Order: sequence, then C-alpha cells, then structure tokens
Amino acid sequence: MALAVAAPAVQAQDAVQASDKAPVDLDRIQVTGSRIKRADVETSQPIFTLTRAEIDKQGVTSVADVLQRISTNGAALNTTFNNGGDGSAGISLRNLGSGRTLVLVNGRRWTTQLDGTVDLNTIPASIIERVEVLKDGASTIYGSDAIAGVVNIITRQNFEGAEAGAYIGQFGQGDGMRQAYDFSIGVSNDRSSLLIGASYVKEEEVMAGDRKISAGGPPFFGGQSATGFPGSFVDPRDNKRYVLGNNNSFVPFSSNTHGYNTAPDNYLLTPQERTSLFAQGTFDITDKLTFRVETLYNQRESEQLLAAMPVTGLTLSKDSIYNPTKGTAGARDLISVSRRFQESGGRSFNQDVKNYHFYSGLEGYFNVGERTFDWDVGYRYDRTDQNQITYGLFNLANLRNAYGPSFIDSAGVARCGTPTAVIAGCVPINPLGGLGSISQEALNYVSFTAHDSSRVESKSYTANISGDLFDLPAGPLGFAAGYEHRTESGQFDPDAFIAAGLSTGNGSKPTSGSYSLDDLYAEFAVPVLADVPFAKLLDFSVATRYSDYSNFGDTLNSKFGFRWKPFDDLLIRGNWSEGFRAPTINNLFAGDADTFVSYADPCSSHTGRRSNPQIAAKCAADGVPAGYTQSGSGSSRQTVEAFVNKSNPDLQPETSVSKTLGFVYSPSWIQGFDIAVDWYKIKIENAITRPTAQFVLDKCYAGTPAEQAVYCALFKRDNAYPGNPGTIVDMDLPLLNLAEYTVEGWDVTMNYRLPETAYGKFSISWDTSYTSNWETRTTKDSKPEQRQGLYLPQDPYWRIKSNLYLDWAKGDFGATWGVRYKSGIDETCPAAFKAYCSDPDNLKNHLGATTYHDLQLRYNTPWNATVSIGANNLFAKDPPLALTAPYNQFDQQYDVPGRYYYMQYRQRF
Repeated sequence: MALAVAAPAVQAQDAVQASDKAPVDLDRIQVTGSRIKRADVETSQPIFTLTRAEIDKQGVTSVADVLQRISTNGAALNTTFNNGGDGSAGISLRNLGSGRTLVLVNGRRWTTQLDGTVDLNTIPASIIERVEVLKDGASTIYGSDAIAGVVNIITRQNFEGAEAGAYIGQFGQGDGMRQAYDFSIGVSNDRSSLLIGASYVKEEEVMAGDRKISAGGPPFFGGQSATGFPGSFVDPRDNKRYVLGNNNSFVPFSSNTHGYNTAPDNYLLTPQERTSLFAQGTFDITDKLTFRVETLYNQRESEQLLAAMPVTGLTLSKDSIYNPTKGTAGARDLISVSRRFQESGGRSFNQDVKNYHFYSGLEGYFNVGERTFDWDVGYRYDRTDQNQITYGLFNLANLRNAYGPSFIDSAGVARCGTPTAVIAGCVPINPLGGLGSISQEALNYVSFTAHDSSRVESKSYTANISGDLFDLPAGPLGFAAGYEHRTESGQFDPDAFIAAGLSTGNGSKPTSGSYSLDDLYAEFAVPVLADVPFAKLLDFSVATRYSDYSNFGDTLNSKFGFRWKPFDDLLIRGNWSEGFRAPTINNLFAGDADTFVSYADPCSSHTGRRSNPQIAAKCAADGVPAGYTQSGSGSSRQTVEAFVNKSNPDLQPETSVSKTLGFVYSPSWIQGFDIAVDWYKIKIENAITRPTAQFVLDKCYAGTPAEQAVYCALFKRDNAYPGNPGTIVDMDLPLLNLAEYTVEGWDVTMNYRLPETAYGKFSISWDTSYTSNWETRTTKDSKPEQRQGLYLPQDPYWRIKSNLYLDWAKGDFGATWGVRYKSGIDETCPAAFKAYCSDPDNLKNHLGATTYHDLQLRYNTPWNATVSIGANNLFAKDPPLALTAPYNQFDQQYDVPGRYYYMQYRQRF
C-alpha cells in the first residue's frame, strides 16, 4: 500500500520526453482531484494509491477484488451476490452506494450501467499501472457522482517490450477454480508509442451446499422455504393450508415437515468468463501537438443459479384430474396452491455483456511569452450491450390451463379442458404430488425461456486548458478551465412474457430515455506564503463548476482547500466542497416493476391506530368501514401484496457538502517513515430513495396536509372488495428526493520503509478507516437513525476496517504478509432465532470481528520472470454468522469460506 498522496495522472505530460519539449513542464504533474499541473504531489485532498506491484501481491484476478478490500470501501455488489447479482462488481466508498463513487479511467468517465454505476469487471487488471482513490468529493472537477470520492484507474504508459502472465488458483475444498492469462506488447520511438494487450479470465462457481454455513439447516436457516414438494394448498372451507396425505386425505401443512432447503441448489460464488482487448497509442504530430487514442473491448459471460421456481398462488380446479375432491359431493377448487417445480431444475440467469470504449483527442502546449499553457480536446464514446437469458420460468397463462379442468380421453391420455373443448398442446399438471409427479411434457408446455436486452451509450466532447497566469510573491497563480458536453441514453427491453405480466417471476416494463448536459469549470491554485517562518508553504485551491442538464436544469458547485507547511516535515491540509449526483437513466425512465411489500394498514382495527381522531377521520373519508381488518394480518399484523416500483422523470439531483481536515507527517529524523491522518464529514441532502409502503400509509393518514396531498394519491382502495371492503388493491412506490445521510470519521495511513539490513529490505504499510457516525433520515424532518456498528441485511456498517501489509525482499526473493480486519457489528436478532442470539434477552446478535491473513512468496528467475505462490485467508477464517442475512447466513462482503491457494507466473521479454 502507498501513502495517501497522489502519483501522476495520465493527463500529465510523460515524465521522459524529448529535451526540446517545454522543459518547464517536465517536473509538473496532474494529480487526481485537480486539473492543474504542479511540482508538489501532496494536495489539499487525501488520496490513496495502489501500484501495479501492490495489486499483483494480493493474488486476485479482478480489480474489483482489490478495491473492495480497501479500508474506505463499504458494501458493494460483487460475484458472491447470487440472488440479486448480475455478475458485475462495484465500489462504494464510505458505504454511500456505488452510484455516489465516481470511477474514471485515465481521468475520464467510463462505460456505465443503466443505474449509472461502473462494473469494475469491465476493466482488465492486466492494463493497470496504478489506482488512485480520492477520499473526498470532487464534483467541481469531474461533475456528477463524485460525492463519496473518486477512483481513477491509470493504464500503463510508455511500455516497451512484451509481457505475458498466467494465474491459476482454487479453494482448499477443490472448487472455485480461477484462471487468468494476459499478454501485452508495447513499442515506442521518439515520436510515437503503441500498447496492445489481451486478457482472459475464467472464474468457476462454488455451490452454497458445499460450505457448512451456507448449506441450510439449524442453526443456518438461510435456505429454508415454506414452498417445496409435495405442493400445499388452502382449503376454502376453513381457509387453512394442507398437503395431500395417504388415500387423498388432507394433512395440515407444516413448514418444518413440508418445507424445502433451497440452499444447496444455489451458487455461493457465481461463475464468469471475461475476455478483453485493449490498445492505446500516441503520435507526436509536431513537437507541441500530440494525437492520443485508446480503445477497449470487454466481454463478460456470467451466471447466477437459484433453486427451482416456487409456483404459488394458483387455483387447482375442482374439475382437475389431480384434485382429490373431483367427482365427489364436496368437489371444490383448492386455492393458493404452492409447489416448487423441482423437476425443471434451477433458475439460471445468464448474462452476455459487451463493453466498448473509445477515446481520441489532441493535446499539446503553447507559449505566451515565458509562460506555457497545456491544452487538450477529445471525444469519448462508451457503450454497454447486455443480453440476458433466463431458464426455469413459467408462463402463467399456460399454468392456469394446466391447473384447470382436465380429463382422461379414450386412449387413456390426460387432456386439458373438457371432451368438447380440448386445449391443444396442454398437459395437466399435478401440483400436489411429490418429486417426479410433473412430467417433462407438462414442463415443456408451461416453461418458457426469457430473453432480456439492454443498451447504455455515453458520448462526450471535452476541452481543457491549464497553466500559470501570473506571478504572486509566493509563486505563480495556477489555473485550469474546461468544457464538457455529454449525452447519456439507455434502454431495457424485457421479454414479452415478462412485460405482459405472464411470468412467474416479477413483471417489468421496458425502459427508454436519454438526457444531455453541458459543464463549465474553473480552478485556481493560489500561493500565499512560501519560505517564511512558520510557513514553508501556504496556498489555497478554489474551484467552481456550472452544470446545465436537459432534464432538471442547472446546478453550481464550488470548493475551497488549503495546504500549510509550518515546517518541511509537516503538511496540514483541509478541504470544503459541494457535490451533486444527477438522476440516472433508471431513476428517470425505468419501466414499472412488480414487487412485494409488507405493511400494517392504519385503517385496520388490528393496528389500534384508528383511535387517533385524525386517522379515524381520514379512514372514514376514504370509505373504509369502521370494523375493517386487514387481510392476513394475523399475529404478524402485516400482509404482503404485489405493488409497483416506479421511476420519476421529475427527480432533482442529490446535493452534498464534504469537509476534510488532516495532516501528513514525514519526519526527517526517521528516514522512510510517513503518516497521514484525515478527518472527513459528508452530508447528502435530497437523496433519491424509494419510500416504503408503510411510510406512504403513515404520511397519508398521520402526516401534514401537504404530505397527505402527495402520499394519499399513491395508493387505491376497493370499497367493494369481495368479503373485505376497503382493501388496498394498488400502490405506487416512486423514487423521490427524500432522504438525508451524514457520514463522519477518520482515515489513518502509515508507511515505513526500513533501512536495508543484512536480512533484506522490509517495509510496512497500514491503512485504516474509522467511522464515528453514519446517520440517515428518511426525510429531512424525521428522526435520525444511527447505523455505525450495525448490520442490516446485505448492508454492514463496520466502525473499523484496516489493512496491514509487511513486505520483505532480498535479492531475487520476496514475500508479503497481509492482514485484513473488519470490526464487530451488531444485528437485531429475529425472535424465531432467539436461541442462537449472542444476547437473546435483548434480541441482539453480535457478529464478531474478523481478521484474514494473506501470504505471498515470490522469486525473480534468471530468465526475467517472476513466479509467485500464495494463499488468501491462510487460516481459513469463517465469516461471522448473520441471522438476518437473506442468503447464505453470512454477508457477501466477507470472504467465501475456505483457504484459497494460487500460483502466478509473469514473463517479461
């Protein structure tokens, strides 16, 4: 790990150039978070840097795996997400969400998904020179999304020769094999350079059933489902659930007896293959003018696998040959039939994602008197095409036919319909039988394969200029300014059956939309004092950015920072910056999607809330009967119904204010030692969030008149609903600018490169992030909720994340020992699992602190190669048990259980 100061960004002039090219700029570089070139790489903003060598020492095949380990990352999507994953992986600085972390490649935006996030798996690790993580907001420099911070991935520059790498690894259990191969070749001369690279990565799956913690069964309940086989049903005579017993008897349903453990059928670690081609080049047209081009193609093929589809909520006709009451005096429909169609195998979700990136531009410099000004203009085009094929879904219309009336024809063949109205091609289904009771012919009739597709395009034109305007007593006044025009467009086309609501999965409508924007920015570096007592250096940085969006209008964001060196060894720095996040294509234009929600209706007698006069009056005005009781309330006092998630074209941008204050101390009396300590605080307002069904109902019946006007319009009641007038039958849950977040904490980074000894060279790096406050409010005026130190399902909020690395080298041999630490967190313990809680009396469960140890050994061969062997999670540390984790009984941000071994070989030519 490197100290939290920046290395040069790619936009800087190459460090080694012809001697007749602007000598004044040779030692001036551009740092992530600023467009001004300067000689001092220490900025007012904290930056953490990972070099190519440090990435290689971690023994992983994806840049996502590296970035998700850094101390400032929270909870982000990765390939351990099976249910809810799509093969992509992101980074969420400060746990504020991947959409609030801007990802750049060579200082420019990168291809995104419909939700505006970058899939880090689109960036092959083999092309990376270093990664710079700006741990502060930077919307004034880069525009939207740079609220929590910026990740700038710098590709290899001025590479000459050829290099090939090979990697292979697997878990100690013999699964999860990974292979990676890459090849790069670079040539350059006095006027041009060219780098071409290719890489291939294959990551195989780990099944949830192959690890104890995720295999299901007490105390690991993550895979237990009430829907299994034989199928269960509700008898309309007593409204109770049964299964079919011997001699067609009705046996009361028990989830313990008749449920199904789905866990062994699921992936714990999802598989994927990635193929990448990359090329970049430069050509000096003149001594002051350079043409630059870069292009990348990346293809990812990935899969998620879930247990077979649970088909629920259908009615088995009283005239079906598989209804045991058929032909009797008590013949009746059996309702709410639920059965897992295990005969079909699992639900397989397969993605084929192709990413295209292209950039070309001109860059150079010109002189005005004795001053040199750098400039660049460029065009960027990014596109993501995704096709998804899903197996294991069913056609609801055909299912209803197969559950409907049926008969045996004269040839002894089961037919759907009646002898006078046969449904062609239909095969009756027996949903009440055990495994094997559904024939392949029946499956063929009711199954369908879903084909979804999506496309996202981004185009931008940019122009930048930077240089020194004039001299002040403490040095030159530096400036940078620029313009960007960008367009974003995207579409999602779901399968026709899904769009029509005929799938057993959730329904979804098409998405289509676009927007454009124009950005103008200016930045100044103002020197104030230099080489005076108590101020070896004092300067300010000031920047502002004006953004005009076609969908919501304009926004202005500014920043102010300072650097102060009271003496050579100490730098004190601080920054204040405004930021924003514009709504994404999905936020604005996503088609309606079905979901399932729980709520307690304030008008229902079981809640007791109707005793409030305001609520009672509003319920009466809505025509809800005084004795109305919400269906299915029972002991849980909740029910679950299907509603609609909606986008919102009227969304406004999220806004933020970030503050940092810290120091970098490099004592001259300890050679090779430095430490950086930084405090940060980020406040986000107007955060885009989706209100819960409960929130909508509470605001409608107990809110202010203004709130009632908004939220009461989001749902409908049916006052003629059969058997229960007043039932809610429809609800919209649109995205709104509602929430607020406040995050505060400390970052500490320490490095010490010890003097060389007879035993070799030793170095230590230690990077730690401490979260002192993580606060959210549902709305601006609501009560704050503290999350630091808590675990929410798939959303951990560690107080401390820390990485410690010890590196040793002697001659051609080297070794790295890494320690990765996550502090303990607490979760609310479900009452059903009280016996497994660490604090059952208070219904709390503690997820203990987790420490992983990684080891790598290296040897540089005489034939210019490096051979490395290593083990990650050397002591096979298991993740802590999370009783509220929706899957696998541990959170996906922890390592997959098991020791992971690998070997990598890199040959240089």
